[in-house]
Amino acid sequence: MKVSLYIAKRYLFSKSKHNAINIISSIAALGVVASTFALFVVLSVFSGLKEFSLSFTNAYDPDLKVMPTQNKRFNLTENQAQEISDLPGVAVVSRVLQERVLLQFKDKTAPAYFKAVDSNYTKINTVSNQVIYGEWFGENLYQVVIGTRLQRDLSVGIRDYAGLLNIYVPKPGKGQILDINQAFKKASTSVVGVFNLTEELNQNYIIGDITIAKDLLNTRTGEVSAVELKLSSKANEANLVEAITEIIQAPIEVKNRISLNDSLHKMLNTENLAVYLIFTLVIIIALFNVIGSISMAILDKREHVKVLYNLGFTKGKLMNIFFYQGALMSVLGGIIGLILGLILVFLQQQFSLIMFTPNLAYPVKIEVVNILIVLITISLLGALASRIAASRVKKII
Repeated sequence: MKVSLYIAKRYLFSKSKHNAINIISSIAALGVVASTFALFVVLSVFSGLKEFSLSFTNAYDPDLKVMPTQNKRFNLTENQAQEISDLPGVAVVSRVLQERVLLQFKDKTAPAYFKAVDSNYTKINTVSNQVIYGEWFGENLYQVVIGTRLQRDLSVGIRDYAGLLNIYVPKPGKGQILDINQAFKKASTSVVGVFNLTEELNQNYIIGDITIAKDLLNTRTGEVSAVELKLSSKANEANLVEAITEIIQAPIEVKNRISLNDSLHKMLNTENLAVYLIFTLVIIIALFNVIGSISMAILDKREHVKVLYNLGFTKGKLMNIFFYQGALMSVLGGIIGLILGLILVFLQQQFSLIMFTPNLAYPVKIEVVNILIVLITISLLGALASRIAASRVKKII
């Protein structure tokens, strides 16, 4: 093995007397470098885009969310809430009431979801930091924050006390509606802030204090639409889900951040896989040049091969020489391409070379898993291509 590897290194780094073979070898090496560089950069871009996309949902979604499976709401007593708070790994518990409502501002109306939260809500996530205009609402006040798209649709101003935002919900009951004014309950609120999260949240949600929803919905004591939890770093999620289910003893489901955005994660993972397969195909095409380069090297060194064979080298050892030559070309080219990719991605992170918008640099992220994926891919495919090319040694002996 050592002799075969030594000869392979000599063949790889020495020039042939035929200039065409040198050109073919250079093209093959550059192809491996370029394809590896492209694969790593694209994977890093998709990692950055994934992190950027999830940053909005992570700012809104809790670590765990308890929701009813049958009705719109379920009952959570003070004792149950305290039991959940005392569970190992639970840092903060927040009650939520949510209802489909009709919003009215002056002569404009729009359907929306009113998410009413308690004072612990801002400890669960960082939604309050996503308020781009105005400020977060005060506790026990008739104030709300509204999504950017909904704010534009209704033409709502910040702290416009001359024009309050009216929230309407249908009154429960049966029978015909004789007076439209008696069919709805109304709460007049002041918009004190505008948040910017995902498109769905921006277009469909307002957030306010839970006291507003209690007055609007006439809920019973302890009735909630959801319970949101923030976990400590050492929390055992599976054990907590089981414990919470036992405490509440109602038809509920407990979801984490991934399951709350299952479709988004599936879409991002599918896109990442598709891009990986496409650029792996580019690497495969580039490795055809390696096969051609090694095949030409075998023809160029056929006299050397015959001499080595006569000196006692087996066919296997002779094949190993050119296998190592191709494998070294692939791996070294891959490492160079990977280093160039790392440099470019690092420069993008530090200096924002390419802008997504005038104020936002194209997101990229260096991940160890991407480095390993690139190295394993180029090593395996390079070894396969080298083995195919090295098998041609048999034809000249």
